[in-house]
Amino acid sequence: MTDIFDPNKLQDTAADSLRKTLGQDAQLEGELHELKQQLAKLPESANPLERAKLLLEMARAHQILERGAEAWPLGRTAFDIYAEAEAWEEAADACDILYQCDQPDSLVALGNGAWLGVTFPIDPEISVHLLSHIVDDTPDDADGAAVAAATALFLADVRAEEGTEKERLTFFSNQMLGQVARRHSQVDNEEQFSFWIEKLELNDPDKFLVRLRNVIDVLAQDDWWIDRDAIQASLPH
Repeated sequence: MTDIFDPNKLQDTAADSLRKTLGQDAQLEGELHELKQQLAKLPESANPLERAKLLLEMARAHQILERGAEAWPLGRTAFDIYAEAEAWEEAADACDILYQCDQPDSLVALGNGAWLGVTFPIDPEISVHLLSHIVDDTPDDADGAAVAAATALFLADVRAEEGTEKERLTFFSNQMLGQVARRHSQVDNEEQFSFWIEKLELNDPDKFLVRLRNVIDVLAQDDWWIDRDAIQASLPH
């Protein structure tokens, strides 16, 4: 039996969706109020990382509420505190939020975050998420998206713990790489995909990681929020 279209059901669905959105927004506003209170109660002698955590969660809430201009200074301050403490995973997470704030320096934030996410063995989900933003922000015919997607798959494979996390991140990264292949070179079968991978040297980390460095440099526009030279000098060779 064919269902008869009922416009009232469509209205109900839209109303339910609006109620759900308003409910989520109200919950975030409540969380923001609580975070502000916690921040105000922090003594001057408190660990700076405690302050940074509250600032970052406030920034995250503002960003989800699409208040990027309000989120930016909170997230940027949190980043500086984390960078000073060499808490690179949290600093990269701050960059992820700052990129999504859609502010003038959001691409700079993405460049800084992607560099940290590749350089340090942080939570691979943060790294993959940052690299997916590069894919989204790269023109269809540019190689940068392919390099970012290949790096995401590489990091998911070598850094994610065996089990569901690795399966999920590897699946997501594989899907992303396949989408990039289709939009970049109209790849639509396995044979074309293999040829495309070899042509762009996406099966050689020593080559595509160097190319990713160039992509990140373009994003950061030489506006580095960390001392890359000092960090690289301190890394084991």
